[in-house]
Amino acid sequence: MKHLVSLAAASLLLVACAPKSGPPADPASLAPADPRLAELYAGACKACHVVADSGAPLVHDAKAWAPRWKQGEAVLLDHVVQGYKAMPAMGQCASCTPDDFKALTRFMANQEGRS
Repeated sequence: MKHLVSLAAASLLLVACAPKSGPPADPASLAPADPRLAELYAGACKACHVVADSGAPLVHDAKAWAPRWKQGEAVLLDHVVQGYKAMPAMGQCASCTPDDFKALTRFMANQEGRS
């Protein structure tokens, strides 16, 4: 019995530390708070990052973004700029600056509090 209680406690710790599974209920309703970024997001990123069948990690889907974020922000930004797998170069956003790409990636990965 003591072993079962320890196992249950360890399982709870793992669940508490693991990324939340799955995307939010309505990822299409999410947008960056900044109006300019929201416009860029709607014009380029949203087409793939709210469609589950696109293969792109859905916006604010902690489970999908966690392994990507672990690669480092520089790798993610390189994938945006250079293109990666089905991700088109520049994320199809010709008017985006490097800071825009960083802010949009942070928004989609729900890492906006990072500096």
